[in-house]
Amino acid sequence: MEEKELILRLKKSDEIAFGFLVDLFSKKIYNTCVGLLQNLEDAEDVTQEIFLIIHLNIKDFKEESSLSTWIYRISVNKCLEFLRKKNRKKRSGIFRSIFSSEGEKAIENHSDFSHPGIQLENQERSKVLFKAIGLLPAQQQTAYVLHKVEQVSYNEIASIMQVSLSAVESLLFRAKQNLKKYLSAYYQENEK
Repeated sequence: MEEKELILRLKKSDEIAFGFLVDLFSKKIYNTCVGLLQNLEDAEDVTQEIFLIIHLNIKDFKEESSLSTWIYRISVNKCLEFLRKKNRKKRSGIFRSIFSSEGEKAIENHSDFSHPGIQLENQERSKVLFKAIGLLPAQQQTAYVLHKVEQVSYNEIASIMQVSLSAVESLLFRAKQNLKKYLSAYYQENEK
């Protein structure tokens, strides 16, 4: 089904078209949520909320961008909103910083997450990587997950995040630099 036809049918509340949309985007949205939220249950819940938002708001879609860009934008915004709410709840309890002067300690203090798409022999390394990704500032984390996990192009990331192409390049460069800093202590210690 062509994108224009799909959008037209979605705007007419066509259930078959919505089922097609779910089949087409559910894995992409879920993977994006897993990469940003680093919790499988939260990712499932937020993915369902995203499809509800899409269903309720498709009639307002102005087609100024592609459908996939619009859906990724909703996904990223919903994940960031979820993280803000979650972090607010954490701060209301005992305040504890996950950042330290040493990258390894910061990684040790972060949650123990394993991405479901990683092969068994790489699970330990992926846990360490996703812990480090979780330490990145939100914009860097979003750009990095979209590009490296979801294989989204720089141009589409710029459109999704509503920033310039040079801003995306800068975010990815800084993300890589930060990840290198966070991970260097771990790999010096554990990869001898």
